[in-house]
Amino acid sequence: MKQLPEAQVRPSQQSAPINEELSLIAIQSKYLLKDTTQTKVFLYVDAFKGKSPISTAEFVRLYNLNYVIYSDYGTRERLGYGNVKLDSSNVSRAGDKIVIAYDIKSPDKDYGVLLSEISQTGTLKKVLNDLTIRFKRQAVNETYGVYTSSSNQPLQRHYININEPFTLKKAAGGSEQLHVFYYNHDFEAAGSPMNIAAKNVAKSLEVDSSFTINSDQQIKFEKEGLYNIFADTTQSEGLGILVVNERFPKVTRPQLLLGPLLYMSTNNEINEMRKAEDYKKALDKYWLTLMNGNAPLAQQSIRSFYGRVEEANQLFTTYKDGWKTDKGMIYIVLGPPDKVQRSKDREVWTYDQRGNAQNVNFTFNRKNNQFVDDHYELVRYAEYQPIWYPVVEAWRNGSIR
Repeated sequence: MKQLPEAQVRPSQQSAPINEELSLIAIQSKYLLKDTTQTKVFLYVDAFKGKSPISTAEFVRLYNLNYVIYSDYGTRERLGYGNVKLDSSNVSRAGDKIVIAYDIKSPDKDYGVLLSEISQTGTLKKVLNDLTIRFKRQAVNETYGVYTSSSNQPLQRHYININEPFTLKKAAGGSEQLHVFYYNHDFEAAGSPMNIAAKNVAKSLEVDSSFTINSDQQIKFEKEGLYNIFADTTQSEGLGILVVNERFPKVTRPQLLLGPLLYMSTNNEINEMRKAEDYKKALDKYWLTLMNGNAPLAQQSIRSFYGRVEEANQLFTTYKDGWKTDKGMIYIVLGPPDKVQRSKDREVWTYDQRGNAQNVNFTFNRKNNQFVDDHYELVRYAEYQPIWYPVVEAWRNGSIR
């Protein structure tokens, strides 16, 4: 009998299985009023299969959408509800985001909270989004959307890049003349969360120029700055559009890289860099000095810090850069909150643990603003000091990655 050869165990040449789990990372939303009876809602969804954005066809096949309109946060009084059949007519793509557009019947109320629920078919997985809607206000920022050539859906963000063509479209259709006021103003960055002194803020801004445009016609703005758009100049609140450089939300210019550093620097350090003839060299020296000459650690810290700055610009830009807002400041230093609680005019961010502190809350109150309807200001307390400074010091010694 022929002897059988001994079995040999060889390492498998197959790669490890790729994680292709479905996930909805985040949902942002906005609305446009067609009239006092109809509202169009837009959901901007980060939907992934593993690390890749899923297609619109897959999304339609795998997810369902239901909604409820409540009279307010914390109540169960329902003003309306329904389910939305998802198909190619109301699901599209804008960049890496899935955009869902659907109509709801507006209740005969001034205000309501729309709760949208996206659930994965055949599972218990679901993601919720809450959106406050002022059904009776027919101002330009509730009735007009900003559309670029890259998407058939309105932008969810408040900024466009310089010389980027765009069109203002009314949800109800039609064209009308709009009034534009331009402000070439450099808004200040957020102050320390411990600074409880009253702010000296001018009650009005000087308009640098004004002109008219027609809606439903493609235009572009050739100067950076803030533009406020009105259908009626007697209105107090307009549609604010911040026109930013072509690299935004990234911050790459040396002179712009300096600004966000005030959240982790002393006044002397900032002043020294501002006086430098070469911003690039001054910034390199700043980071290398903090990291005791450790160049790889300095590079990693720079990537981490300005990655947060870019995210803050994406998430929180209103009438000023996102990094300058109160939310942007907290986000850059402490990172994304572990929990967010919202009510009609308030958000509370909770951090389970930062440094030696646990269950730290930051409260943001919504404030009336002539440019945007989602301007929030932080409630400041001197008691944040023992929480804030250790995290700032962690940035300065390279402990935060």
